[in-house]
Amino acid sequence: MTALQEVQTREVPATPPGAWREALHFAVRNAKLVIGLGIVLALLALGLLGPLLAGAPPNEYVGPPMQSPSGEYWFGTTTFGQDVFVQFVYGLRTTFLVGVLGGGIAAVVGMVVGFVAGYRGGLVDEVLNMLTNVILVLPALAVLLIVNAYLGIRSVGAQAVFIGLTSWPWAARAIRAQTFSLRSRDFVDLARLSGATTRKIIVREIAPNMSSYLFMTFILLFGGSILIASSLDFIGLGPTEGVSLGLMLQNASQWSAMQLGLWWWFVPPGAGITAVVGALYVANVGLDEVFNPKLRET
Repeated sequence: MTALQEVQTREVPATPPGAWREALHFAVRNAKLVIGLGIVLALLALGLLGPLLAGAPPNEYVGPPMQSPSGEYWFGTTTFGQDVFVQFVYGLRTTFLVGVLGGGIAAVVGMVVGFVAGYRGGLVDEVLNMLTNVILVLPALAVLLIVNAYLGIRSVGAQAVFIGLTSWPWAARAIRAQTFSLRSRDFVDLARLSGATTRKIIVREIAPNMSSYLFMTFILLFGGSILIASSLDFIGLGPTEGVSLGLMLQNASQWSAMQLGLWWWFVPPGAGITAVVGALYVANVGLDEVFNPKLRET
C-alpha cells in the first residue's frame, strides 16, 4: 500500500461544516473523479445485474468448446464449453464483494487503532504503534498463503477477513499522524474541557473533520484488497466454489488458453481487474483534488 505511505506524510486539511456541499460543486467538474467513478459504477452494475440476466450458472457447460466471441457467446467459450461472459459477470460480483469486505475490515481496524493511538498518546500510543509495526513488517502475502494452504479455509468471506486483518497498518499510521495534528485544535480542547469522553471526542469532533481523508483511505484499501485477492486466486489459493476474475485467470493459465490462442478467456478478467483498480485510483486522485483547495481546478 505505497499510496497510503505517500499520503501519510501529507497534512490533510480539516473538513469544516458545509464543506461537502462545496466539494460536490467541484466534484461534478473533476474529470478524473467523474471518469473513475463512472467506470467503477458501470462495472458494479454489470456485476450486480449481469448474473440475474445470465440465465445459467458460471461453470455450466452451455455450448461448443473454444468458440470465439460471437453474438451468441459475447466473450466466447472455454475449452469446456463454459460461457466466458457469464463467468465474467459473476467474477465481477465476487471481486467487488472481496474489495468491500476486505477494505472495510482494514479501514475499521486502521481507524480504531489510528484514532486511539493518535489521541491518547503515551503508553497507549507506544503499545498500539508497536503492534502496528509488528503487523507491518510481516510478509502479508506469505501469511495469507500459509493460512489458506494449511487451514483449508477457502471461502470468499474468510479470504476477505484475512486480507482485512493484514492490510490495516498503513491506514492506522496515516490516521494516527493526522489525529496528532487535530487533537491540539481549539474545538477538541473545548470538548475535552466540557467533560466529553475519549470516544465522543473521536467520533464527534476528530473523525468528522477527517471524513474526506477517511473516505479516500477506504478507496485505497478497497483497491488493495482486490489486488491481493486476485493474486491469491491466480496461484490457486482462492475460494474453492464460485468464480472470480482471479480464478478465471488461474483456470485460463492452467488449461493453456494462451498457448491455444484463446485470448478471449484471459483478456476479459485481466482487463476487468485492471479497470476496477485503475478506476478506483483515478477516482481517488480526483477526490484529492476536490477536497484539497490547493489542488482544485476552478
